[in-house]
Amino acid sequence: MNSNVARKLWVVALCMGLAAPSAWAGPVLDRIKQSGKLVIGNRDASVPFSYLDENRKPIGYAIDLCLKIAEAVRSKLGLGHLAIEYVTLTSATRIAAVAEGKVDLECESTTNNAERRQKVAFAMPHYITGAKYLVRAGSPIRDLTDFVGRTVASTVGTTPLKAITAASRERSLGIRIVEVPDHVRGVEMVERGEADGFVMDEVLLVGLISSRPKPDQLKVVGRFLTTEALGIMFPKTDPELKQIVDGEMKRLILSREAMAIHDRWFLQPIPPNGRSLNLRMNYLLKDFWKFPSDWVPN
Repeated sequence: MNSNVARKLWVVALCMGLAAPSAWAGPVLDRIKQSGKLVIGNRDASVPFSYLDENRKPIGYAIDLCLKIAEAVRSKLGLGHLAIEYVTLTSATRIAAVAEGKVDLECESTTNNAERRQKVAFAMPHYITGAKYLVRAGSPIRDLTDFVGRTVASTVGTTPLKAITAASRERSLGIRIVEVPDHVRGVEMVERGEADGFVMDEVLLVGLISSRPKPDQLKVVGRFLTTEALGIMFPKTDPELKQIVDGEMKRLILSREAMAIHDRWFLQPIPPNGRSLNLRMNYLLKDFWKFPSDWVPN
């Protein structure tokens, strides 16, 4: 082999060597590849999206979707094995945990909106819902205006909390708003008569009711206070990670595998008590999944 040919082959090999790792290289993917693990942020009581089973293991609809994404990451990085580590988050800590790189995927029931997109990235929506009100079964409350001068609880760091605060102020309703650290505490306040209602995403309220010892003592009322597109969060510093996440979500949706996962958690009996939420896929999500994208209207 003459020197010119050898030099050309060496340049080609060098270019290939430089190009190969950059195909799926980025700050988050590099960290995952070097550590051999992917960190999932989960919740302890966001039924059926992300919660803990009787053995304190994270389970749920969003968890199942994230495990599919984790497998896509493993495959793209060419890893033989990828360990999964879970970090339990709260509504107040989840945004910072993702933005600061403490978790790679946040897998629960987080609303994708413009304010949050300044700090983090979102996958295509896996659920579309809206905020309603949890009240006691015998309560006369039917909608927002019935809370005039009453007490409403909502979870700190959530969009329903912001929405009820703004609605009370703008309409001069005089609602006493109590911030609670988590969804379960909000439900307990309603059960004990410490609050007249708890405002949160309708689907979460249905899940919370199903997990209570006496679900027939609670009900969900009202028109939607908000419209919420829920999505998996991840750091916005790694466009290649977003490419993998969006690609896998699109595959799951178009293959209808995502629909099967949805029905597993919303139409079939689920832990811990074997009750079914009996929530068929709503028309908003069905329409959105016809042409799946990460675009949302807010």
